[in-house]
This record gives sequence, structure tokens and C-alpha cells, in this order.
Amino acid sequence: MEKKNIFAHMQEMEAQMDEMRTTLGDWKQTVKELMEANQKLSLENEQLRIILKREAPVDKAALSAEAEAILAAEGKEEVVGEGYDNLARLYHEGFHICNVYFGHLRTEGDCLFCLSFLNK
Repeated sequence: MEKKNIFAHMQEMEAQMDEMRTTLGDWKQTVKELMEANQKLSLENEQLRIILKREAPVDKAALSAEAEAILAAEGKEEVVGEGYDNLARLYHEGFHICNVYFGHLRTEGDCLFCLSFLNK
């Protein structure tokens, strides 16, 4: 009788250990997601600090000239608006302006979607 009690107790402990193992796995996944989010936000924060530390404000005339150069390269004679200048400024500050990743920080260099949007 005592042996059956011991085996029942061992099975109960084994079930508790499996439950604890599952809980630990969930916690590890949560910590991993939090660390990834923290890294992404730290990188974005660093980029924003760099932008804020720039002494000279963004020169709208330079952006307009750049926008006009892009349009001239395509042979278009359209007048570039303020909205286009703002999008070009955001892109050059390191943010996506495409509909796929709009507003997210560009971490991998140039985005073909954004560039095609700027060239429209």
C-alpha cells in the first residue's frame, strides 16, 4: 500500500514539474519578445536623439531641390508639394514612408518600396 502511495506522489510531482517547465518556457518567450522590443526601441530612440542633436534645422529648400531633381530625372514637369517634401524628409531621417512599413525605423538601408514611392 505504501508503494502505491509513493508512485502516486511521484506522478503528481512529475505533473507539477511538467507544468512548471511549460510556464518557464512561456516566461522565456515573453522575456525574449520584451528584449527584442527593447532593442528596437533603443535603436529608434538613438536615431531620434541624433536627429534632435542636429543644430541646423532641415533645409526645406534643399529638400525641394532634391525632390525636383528626382522628378527631372524622370522627365516630369510637376510641381512638388509640401507633402512630398515632408515624406522625403522623413525618409532621409531614417523612417519608412511606404505603405508596407510606414513610420517604422529603417534599419536595413534603403527600402525599394519607399524609393519607388518617392519616384512616383
